[in-house]
Amino acid sequence: MKNRDSFSERRKTADAAKAALLEKFKARPAADDPEVMARTAARLAAAEAKEQARLAKIEAEKAARDAAEAQAAADAEAAAAAAKAARDARYAARKARKQG
Repeated sequence: MKNRDSFSERRKTADAAKAALLEKFKARPAADDPEVMARTAARLAAAEAKEQARLAKIEAEKAARDAAEAQAAADAEAAAAAAKAARDARYAARKARKQG
């Protein structure tokens, strides 16, 4: 397949594309433009709010985990106390049988 455009035409097309790209870049607002600064501030505020929400979620999960661990410890302690009471009752009944 033979290219119908000449080299100079292809070169002009490429130069025009580069010039259009350069114009597009130059048309972009500067970093100190109030609109750009407002968008940047809004993006930073959203990021900060997201980070705060993430930290709050972590704290809530930690509090829930600590409460569950405390409940499990209390349940284990109650079960140990009940087992000790049952053992003491068996010992007292055995002692009463031996003396009786």
